Amino acid sequence: MSGRRNKTTFRVTDWPLLMAVVFLLAFPLHGCKGNASDVSSQHANGIETRNQVLYWTCSMHPQIKQPKPGLCPLCAMDLISVTSSGTGADEGPREITLSETAIRLAEIQTAPVERRTAATEIRMVGKITYDETRLSSIAAWVPGRIDHLFVNFTGTRVEKGEPMALLYSPELISAQEEYLIAVRTKNQRLITASKRRLLLFGITERQVGELEEEGKAKNHLTIHAPVSGIVIHKNGLEGMYVETGTQMYAIADLSQVWVLLDAYESDLMWIRKGQKVVFETEAYPGEKFEGKVVFVDPFLDAKTRTAKVRVNVPNPRAKLKPEMFVRALVFAVGKTKQGTAQETPLLIAATAPLFTGKRAVVYVEVPGKKGAFEGREVALGPRVGDAYIVREGLAEGERVVVNGTFKIDSAIQILAKPSMMSPEGGIQLSGHDHDGKPQMEPSADGEEKRELFETPALFKAQLDGVLSDYFMLQQALSQDDLKGAQGSAVKLLATLKNVDTKLLEGPAQTAWTERDKEVKKSTRQIMDTASIESARSAFIPLSDTLYHATKQFGTSGKQPVLRFYCSMASEGKGAYWLQNKPGTENPYYGSAMFRCGDQIETISPGHSEEPSGGTGQ
Repeated sequence: MSGRRNKTTFRVTDWPLLMAVVFLLAFPLHGCKGNASDVSSQHANGIETRNQVLYWTCSMHPQIKQPKPGLCPLCAMDLISVTSSGTGADEGPREITLSETAIRLAEIQTAPVERRTAATEIRMVGKITYDETRLSSIAAWVPGRIDHLFVNFTGTRVEKGEPMALLYSPELISAQEEYLIAVRTKNQRLITASKRRLLLFGITERQVGELEEEGKAKNHLTIHAPVSGIVIHKNGLEGMYVETGTQMYAIADLSQVWVLLDAYESDLMWIRKGQKVVFETEAYPGEKFEGKVVFVDPFLDAKTRTAKVRVNVPNPRAKLKPEMFVRALVFAVGKTKQGTAQETPLLIAATAPLFTGKRAVVYVEVPGKKGAFEGREVALGPRVGDAYIVREGLAEGERVVVNGTFKIDSAIQILAKPSMMSPEGGIQLSGHDHDGKPQMEPSADGEEKRELFETPALFKAQLDGVLSDYFMLQQALSQDDLKGAQGSAVKLLATLKNVDTKLLEGPAQTAWTERDKEVKKSTRQIMDTASIESARSAFIPLSDTLYHATKQFGTSGKQPVLRFYCSMASEGKGAYWLQNKPGTENPYYGSAMFRCGDQIETISPGHSEEPSGGTGQ
């Protein structure tokens, strides 16, 4: 044991990081009662230092501060010393200095803050519709009776000039007779006036010429197609009397169509006129179609929180048909405004920041101090691919930690300095008892006293549909996908409308009505938010409400329903969520701490449950 102590190269200032690494890798499996006596004694006896010991603390409970060594009163782990070097006599309040060994052990990597093009992909869905500028209407220009229809069903392809209908009109006959009299009398003024009247009735120049040659009025007027296209509406019937202006046909020219896409409000900043759009249809999988953005709706849909984006698309072969569903992709390049000019934005890797509530924290290399890192709050713009746009707090060329950020933050917490989870300095790891197991949160209506209901199988099946949409929402948040989460929220609201409350009676119906209101309230908050942090905050009450609903009303048992807990979520207060599969996928931290948390309850095992448990990393 002494030989091992003599070979160690760790400094006293590295112990917070080493204990943080031990906490991250071992704590979820062993809880707070880990066997740390060897490490503590090694630290206390094997490392000689001339730095003054300020106090002794617990690596798992840094709020503990004792004047002498001993055991933690909460978890019985050996206390570790905090020296003047450890607190950093020459360090800032958010700064920590690590040795090369500690940096290598924690796998800390840094990358520069870069000013480069912010390119991202915007995915949207929508459908094909008519080009409104290419719609034509065939209406009666004179009162009369439809005696014959040459085109008598919708969907027919017609060419320009093709006959559409025969119209009998006494007024038209009278106008023709008037014109023939003018021609016979060679009264030029009357010829001009009567000819103009015929043209206003819809008779073409060619038909006027034929009338003059034959010298006899025709009983019917032939109505011709003004454009080539597809008949999309047929309002006329044979034998029907029409007035001036009555629409008989509507024709759409489908040589060019519109694609109307739904863009989330968080994506609108990236969408501009003239952008190229590539999309696919269900009818022609794998085939790419292209168009250009020509219009962005100035209004937002209050229910879906989306705006319509119009794309003009050539359709020479008429493969694209109205009402086809499409999936589109827009490649956008963003710039930030500096004064009145547009400039290339500052970017950092998406793995660099840690988020909690409205705050974003990064750790930056301290210039001139080897192994020193400083925590800094920054203002971030939207995520673009694998990076975030930096609004404030960082300068070009500074190096930020992109791997091992959370380990550094944990080490900062052990030193009771300001960190992501404890901006005022010092932390309290809530949500754990002395065995390191998460405690169940108290329910507003008292979990033990909650009334359980016998519910029909059909209602349980409908509740399963609600849970399925919830699981999609949870997975989107765990993947840092705000758009996907909002899309799942829209589906969740739609599914809630299909839950038949008439299947329940009395107190059960009243209880579900209350749960339904709570779920809708949280879901709408997720739909309306502009940041993933706010969506995650709204996801906490949504998860709790659906958990209580499953306990009260039960599930069909066809899919797994598992409950998970993360003690670090909600700014250290702890938060719960549900999953339909084993293996922690943390919706509150996403890629920053994807595996942080533990499965604490199996509500329904489903058909394929496997042993699980979060890694807590």
